[in-house]
Amino acid sequence: MMEHMSLMERMAGWLSFVPGEAGKLPPLQLAYIGDTVYDLFVRTYLVETRPGSVHELHLLSSSLVSAAGQASAYFRVESMLSEEEKDIFRRGRNAHSGTVPRNAKVGEYRLATGLEALMGYLFCTGQEARIGELMEVILKEKIHGIQQ
Repeated sequence: MMEHMSLMERMAGWLSFVPGEAGKLPPLQLAYIGDTVYDLFVRTYLVETRPGSVHELHLLSSSLVSAAGQASAYFRVESMLSEEEKDIFRRGRNAHSGTVPRNAKVGEYRLATGLEALMGYLFCTGQEARIGELMEVILKEKIHGIQQ
């Protein structure tokens, strides 16, 4: 009988990264992975905690995963980060993708990229529990202020 494992645990098990190797990935590749990890956590949290149509959930999730939403999220968890996590964040923030979405401010976009790089790194190193800790603070504080 197969032991209960989350999708995140299974996917992390498929990856062969160890912390030292994942940290050597280009920061924009970490952010590429982290973008999806972040979005998946947000969508799953909303489905589990918010009644509403898919359209309503989409509008709310879009505001949370936008550059402005992620920049705000970073400030909610900044004090919780270890030096290693801050270093990964800085690498992501300082990486230049060459483009910034029209509806985003450059500073917010860079903060969002840093947060996504951190999420990608944590995922690639199998630190799902740490992702959960950070996302709990990000989502509970943000969602708490939004009317049901």
